Amino acid sequence: MNPSVNKIKSTDRRDFLKVSLGLALSSSGGISMMSLASAEASGVLNAYVGINADGSITIYGPNPEVGQGVNTSLPMIVAEELDANWDDVVCQAAPVQQQYGMQFAGGSLSIPMRWDEMRKVGATAKEMLLRAAAREWNVPREEVTASESVVRHGPSGKVAHYKDLVALASLMPVPDEADVQMKKPEQYRLLGKRIPNASAKDIATGKPIFGIDAKVDGMVYASFVKCPSIGGTAKRANLERIKALPGIVDAFILDGTPGPYNFDIRESHAIQSGVAIVGKDTWSIFKARETLEVDWDLSSASRDDSDAIEAEALAALASGKVEAEIERAGDVDAAFAHAEVTADATYSTDFVSHAQLEPQGVLVSAATSNVEVWTSSQTPVFITANLAKLLDVAPGNITVNQLRGGGGFGRRLSNEYVFEAALISRRVGAPVKLQWKREDDMAFDYYRAPTYYRLQGAISKSGQLVGWKNLVAAASADGKTANYGASYRPYDFPGKVVPNLAIEQSFVTSQTPTGAWRAPISNVYAFAEQSFIAELADKAGQDHRDFLLNAIGDQGWISEGDMASLNTARARATIEAATKAAGWGRKLPEGRGLGLAFFLSHSGHIAEVAEVSVEGKNITVHDVWVAADVGQAVNLSGLENQLQGSVVDGLSTLAAQRINIKNGAAVQSNYDNYPLLRMPQSPRVHVTVLNSGYRPTGAGEPALPPLAPAVCNAVFNACGERIRALPISKEGFSIV
Repeated sequence: MNPSVNKIKSTDRRDFLKVSLGLALSSSGGISMMSLASAEASGVLNAYVGINADGSITIYGPNPEVGQGVNTSLPMIVAEELDANWDDVVCQAAPVQQQYGMQFAGGSLSIPMRWDEMRKVGATAKEMLLRAAAREWNVPREEVTASESVVRHGPSGKVAHYKDLVALASLMPVPDEADVQMKKPEQYRLLGKRIPNASAKDIATGKPIFGIDAKVDGMVYASFVKCPSIGGTAKRANLERIKALPGIVDAFILDGTPGPYNFDIRESHAIQSGVAIVGKDTWSIFKARETLEVDWDLSSASRDDSDAIEAEALAALASGKVEAEIERAGDVDAAFAHAEVTADATYSTDFVSHAQLEPQGVLVSAATSNVEVWTSSQTPVFITANLAKLLDVAPGNITVNQLRGGGGFGRRLSNEYVFEAALISRRVGAPVKLQWKREDDMAFDYYRAPTYYRLQGAISKSGQLVGWKNLVAAASADGKTANYGASYRPYDFPGKVVPNLAIEQSFVTSQTPTGAWRAPISNVYAFAEQSFIAELADKAGQDHRDFLLNAIGDQGWISEGDMASLNTARARATIEAATKAAGWGRKLPEGRGLGLAFFLSHSGHIAEVAEVSVEGKNITVHDVWVAADVGQAVNLSGLENQLQGSVVDGLSTLAAQRINIKNGAAVQSNYDNYPLLRMPQSPRVHVTVLNSGYRPTGAGEPALPPLAPAVCNAVFNACGERIRALPISKEGFSIV
């Protein structure tokens, strides 16, 4: 019994609080036992776990589920410390409330940010049950043990299920934190195992658990048509004709905010100008869109041209134009002057879309001052405050229901579609289901920014990497600061490892909105850095693996205690594991090659080796070996799924995905001209999970950055041609 419960209707807290024991974590991090009365009165507590009268154990996952598996892995952490029988566990999405803290899914942070508190809740609940049993049986607490939802007293042979101890446990004081012992890793019996996702059956059987499935009585449907050139506004439209079409309830213009929008997920509640079409069903509103004629005002719209942006950026790199310094160490000029070998290469990547399978959609009821939202947002925590400002209602009158999302990858961090639906609902006086089309998703995305890096390296006579330069040409809306994801962030490698380096920047004008795309910055910079490392190794006549290991060095943990910091021992272990698994150094047939890459991203140390064959410009990726160190594995099957999915996503993006911008508008519109990888193109993915003994970090992002350089290095190994631009289709290559 461990289905995931993700109801359309908000969970009535009384339903679970009125039954037996509920343990809660206060906003200050302390544990409290929560009765119905005290919870209602305090308003500052929320339950994470409830042990119910029928023996089931409800465990609440506070963070949004968008395919990364936290609906299962977060409850597993509680269940481990609670010593619950997993078959007793019911996984349930927590309500969206301020007391649950930062309810968001992003940055591969769900597991690491909740690790301590979820363990604490589970361990405290178990301790209370053990004390209840000891009192009931009049035996020393030290003589009772718990496992599989059962407490036992060895000397007497007495046994009690948790459900039979709940009434007494609920009357006992919550133990001091110092008296609660949490398990050591060697005691884990659940963590690190493969556990099926709690929603697997519902997904496989087509249960309506996604945001796109939300329905309430009396709702209508809406489509919102915005100016193709981002930032343009609607002056007039053939509204009367649209209103006369079958199934159409209303049509009107929403003014919105003129000009290109910014990636502000915390504070902004702005929407773009557009035309709302409201109808009785999605068929009617989508058909009406085909008849819609809008006179757009383009005076405030973006006029971006991605080809022009690229040309300006590459020219800036070629000329060595520098407008800002990001990082500098040592004497980089001297390092290059005395180097035995130097190299100089420019790498670039294009705009790409998130292209998540489930288009943006939301159900909002804002007809009155009591507002309710049903959403699969990655940031439900930011909806309430912004809606309150937008609609001028009290935050306490807003209820946000968190539903499963059909993929996020960073696109659902922004909630502008929620605000669009809220304004439409208020205008029509009914709950509104706003449904974006795939074409809306691609036209009004926060794209992955295009990036341009000119890398230079210096190798000493002894074969050491002693100098590193990186000149970045960053897209910038104001010419002074880089747009989101367009620049570079200081990494421990090369920053804290290579003794002499200079990271500098120039700016290229661009108003096209960009935002967080799976593993921001790392997803593009890793391609440049790890490809260039291979170039340096080749030019120095060294084996790539040996050169990479030598370049990383053996400093250990660069910033001890900082999980995001490079740990050279962990890095070396993943490189050695991946290359060993792939048979690095073995003889390959002509036209076949192996490529290696390593990258530390989102606290995950990941090495990957790809094996490819190349015929002309056709590349077949046969195998990818992934060695991952993300600390303690929670749900091994979920972790493997994330690592394998990252490889497939990375290869899909590498192959042919690009967004061209003309006159401020995206050219590509759907999967027919923005292709996803097909199953026959997918490689075998072999995963090795290293148990380094560190606390867990996230796995949604770090396995994606090494994929592109591993494949491109393999292509070079196979045919001698170096790929320096993504997608590889720009250089005539295809994944077959």
